[in-house]
Amino acid sequence: MSSGGAFGGNRGLRPVPPEKGVFPLDHMHLCDLDKKEYLNCLKTAGNKSEICRGFSKKYLQCRMEKNLMAKQDLAELGFKESNAESPAGKTTERIGDQEQ
Repeated sequence: MSSGGAFGGNRGLRPVPPEKGVFPLDHMHLCDLDKKEYLNCLKTAGNKSEICRGFSKKYLQCRMEKNLMAKQDLAELGFKESNAESPAGKTTERIGDQEQ
């Protein structure tokens, strides 16, 4: 008999979740509008996420406000006040694009 679990996995070890990327689903649809705006932006921008940074920031802020993800400084997620593109589409300076 095999000592592993289903599909060859080891049943004795508990899986370790990733530090980021896994958070509760929005079952109550609390941030649906922000999510739809972001996805529509991606669709119209040909999946170029840098164009939709403002919508991405707004969506993440909604998730943090509604406790759907851990509250975290947006700078740690790659945003800062002068870093994001506004939902209206105006591009501003981003981290790494500064002249030295």
